[in-house]
Amino acid sequence: MFKRVEETAGTAITFSFEGKELTARAGDTVAAALLAAGERSLRASAVSASPRGPFCLMGVCFDCLVQIDGVPNRQACMVAVKEGMSVHRQDSEPEAVSL
Repeated sequence: MFKRVEETAGTAITFSFEGKELTARAGDTVAAALLAAGERSLRASAVSASPRGPFCLMGVCFDCLVQIDGVPNRQACMVAVKEGMSVHRQDSEPEAVSL
């Protein structure tokens, strides 16, 4: 289980994951906020459909891909969580997106 080292630091902000309202701290990445909330599975593997979650937490492995505010294939470990952000699990077959 992931546990915060210091519970009092940071301003509380609210975002949603799969329609469920969660609270994070300002400065958290989406991956850190989801792990702190007890969420472990963020997407399904494109090969076997097995659950995948944050692994490296530094943008190397791509196991934490999620859909953020309607944009798929975002690395949860590289995006800071923001007030009102809407996050959804990633489909097993990623879409090509031009930014």
